[in-house]
Amino acid sequence: MDGQLIAFTGIAAGLVAMPGADFTVVVRNALVSRRAGAVCGLGIAAGLLVHTTLAVAGVAAVLVAVPALFRALQLLGGAYVLQLGLRTLWPLRRSAAEDAASAGHPSAAHPSATHSAGHPLRQGFVTNVLNPKASLTFLSLLPQFVPSGGSALPRTLLLALIVCVIALAWFHVVALLVDRLGRWLRRPRAARMLQAGTGAALTALGAALLLEPLLR
Repeated sequence: MDGQLIAFTGIAAGLVAMPGADFTVVVRNALVSRRAGAVCGLGIAAGLLVHTTLAVAGVAAVLVAVPALFRALQLLGGAYVLQLGLRTLWPLRRSAAEDAASAGHPSAAHPSATHSAGHPLRQGFVTNVLNPKASLTFLSLLPQFVPSGGSALPRTLLLALIVCVIALAWFHVVALLVDRLGRWLRRPRAARMLQAGTGAALTALGAALLLEPLLR
C-alpha cells in the first residue's frame, strides 16, 4: 500500500468513526441485537458506496451547482433522522410500573424498540444516503489521492471500496461492543437512559439538519 493510500485510509477512518447520525442509529439498533446493529452498519456502508460512486462520476458536483437541490436533500435527511429520534423517544412515555413489571424479563423490557428497529438495513441506508454533505466531502477528498497522469477511475473505485470496508468494520465493532454490554444496557433503568440518550441525539441531529438550510 503506497503512502497516499495509507493517508487516505486514516482520513476515511476518522470521517467514518466521527460521532453523528450514523453512529447513533447503529447503537439504537444494536440495543435490539448485534445482528440488527451490524445490518444497520451494512446499510450505512451501502449509503457510503452511493456517495463515493457519485463523487467518482462527478454527479455530486450538481449539488454545488444547484443549491436548491442540496437544501432539499438536507431537509429530507433531517426529517428522516428527526422522526427516528422521535420514534425512539416515544416508548419512554410508558409508566414506571410497566417497566418494573418487565424488570425480570430483559428481552421483553422494550418490545416497541424491537418493533421500531424492524428495518435496520433501511434505516442505516436512508440515514446515510440522505446526507448530501457526504457526497460533497468525498467529491473534494477523492481527487486529492489520485496520482496525476494515471487512470483516475480504477484509483477512485479503490478509494471508494476502502471507505465501504472501513464502515463495515467500524460499525460491526460498535454493534459488537453494544451487544457485549447488552446485559447491563438492557436493564430497565439503563435501557431507558440509553434510549433517551440516543433518541435525544437523533432528534437534535435531525433538528439541526432541518434548521441549517432554513436559516441560510
